[in-house]
Amino acid sequence: MTNFRPSGTQWTLSHGDQTATVVEVGGGLRGYSVGGTEILDGYAEGELCPAGSGQLLMPWPNRIRDGHYRHAGQAHQLPLSEPSLHNAIHGLVRWLPWHVAEQSDGLLALECGLEPQIGYPWRLDLRVEYRLGDLGLTVTHHVANRSADPAPFGVGTHPYLRIPGHAVDELTLTVPARTRLLVDGRMLPIGAAKVAGGEFDFTEPRRIGALELDTAFGDLVRDGDGGSTVSISAPDGRAVHVWADANFHWWQLFTAHTLTGERHRRAVAIEPMTCPPDAMRSGRDLIELAPDETWQGTWGIRADLGA
Repeated sequence: MTNFRPSGTQWTLSHGDQTATVVEVGGGLRGYSVGGTEILDGYAEGELCPAGSGQLLMPWPNRIRDGHYRHAGQAHQLPLSEPSLHNAIHGLVRWLPWHVAEQSDGLLALECGLEPQIGYPWRLDLRVEYRLGDLGLTVTHHVANRSADPAPFGVGTHPYLRIPGHAVDELTLTVPARTRLLVDGRMLPIGAAKVAGGEFDFTEPRRIGALELDTAFGDLVRDGDGGSTVSISAPDGRAVHVWADANFHWWQLFTAHTLTGERHRRAVAIEPMTCPPDAMRSGRDLIELAPDETWQGTWGIRADLGA
C-alpha cells in the first residue's frame, strides 16, 4: 500500500502563518510550524510515531513501577509497556483511534472512548481540542468518568520542541520549578531535591550545554493566572514557549540524549503533566473523578521567531 500511514488520517489546521497537523492514531500532534519554521520535532506521514513524539498520555503520564498499583483497596496490574525497565509507561491511548467530533477554521476536536480493561477497569470519555489563534496553539483536554466508581487518572503530553539551526546544547532553558525528582535506574522517583543554585536550576534562563535531562520538575513558580511556562531560546533571540494552566503541576524535560540518529539532542521534549511519575502508586497530585464528573485542563505552544 503506497499510501499507508501508520498514524492514520491526518488533519491540518491553519491560522495566519501557522500550520498544525493532528493524527488519528493517538490523537496527537505530528507537526506545528510558524512562519514556515517547523518548531515541533515531529515525524513523517509514512513514519510510525517515534519516541512518543506529540502523543497524549492518559490516563497517566510517565511511568508506573511494575505496572502495579492499588486504588480503593483493590490491586490492579497493567501491561508492562516498557518491558526493559519493567514499567507501565505513558497511559493507554497512545495507539488508539480518535475520531473527529468538531472541525472548523482553526479548531479540531477529537474524541476517544477508553473502555474498561485489565489493569484499568474504568470507562472514560476523552476529548481533545486543538485551536490555532493569534497567540499560537492551544490544546484543551476534557475527561469524563462514565463508570460506576471513582476513577483515578492523570494527563500529560509529549511534544518535542526545537529551534532549527541550533542543537540542544546551544539553547537557553527556563523552567519555573523549585524542585526536581530524583530517580533510580528504572527512571522511577525515589526522592526530591531543591534545584536552587545547582546544575538543574533553570528558574532563571540558562544554557543547557552538555547537561542531560530526563527529569520531572515540581513545586512550580506560578504565573499570575496560576499557570506556568517553560521556554527555550536560541542565541539569535528566537524562542519557543510551552505553557500550561493551573491544572498541570509538573513538567518533564527530556533532552533526547538517548535517541539515535538525527533525532539525537535535536529537540527538547517539554511535557506538561498533571501529576508526577508513579502517581498511580503514590497518589501525589492524582486526579480522582466521581461517576459522571468531568475535568478539563489546557496547555499550549507559542513561538517568538522575529520578523
